[in-house]
Amino acid sequence: MDQIYKQYKFKFYLNMNHYIIIDDKPGEIHPHTWEIILSVISDQDKMTPFVSIERKLDQIMEQYQDKLLNECAPFDTLTPTVENAARYFFRFIQDNIIRDGWILIMLELSESPTRSYIINALLNEDYIWSEWDKWYENLSAQLEKTST
Repeated sequence: MDQIYKQYKFKFYLNMNHYIIIDDKPGEIHPHTWEIILSVISDQDKMTPFVSIERKLDQIMEQYQDKLLNECAPFDTLTPTVENAARYFFRFIQDNIIRDGWILIMLELSESPTRSYIINALLNEDYIWSEWDKWYENLSAQLEKTST
């Protein structure tokens, strides 16, 4: 019988301000209510109660609530565009949940209702679970290259 996976989708809302540097000059600080949608999977043997993973994700994201993103690492040196923020949050969240048996397969970050950036890491699920170390290292390396 095929492996059965549990998939959950979470939505978080962060009130964060940021500015973009254009022509070596900081733009105007402006607010966003950033919507973050995450899809995570876990196999039955490593199932974590829903509320447990939700609390962990809340703790991870809380440090950015009501902050000026430009003053939070790594955005104090990395331009806080929606694309860079999505890449960073994908790696940061995955690093914090993988030890609990969860794999982040999709992250959607929206800074407005009409603009989103999506990272969808779902490949062949059998490959993810049998070779997840290599899969995650490869994905992290690809995301790191695109962040610089």
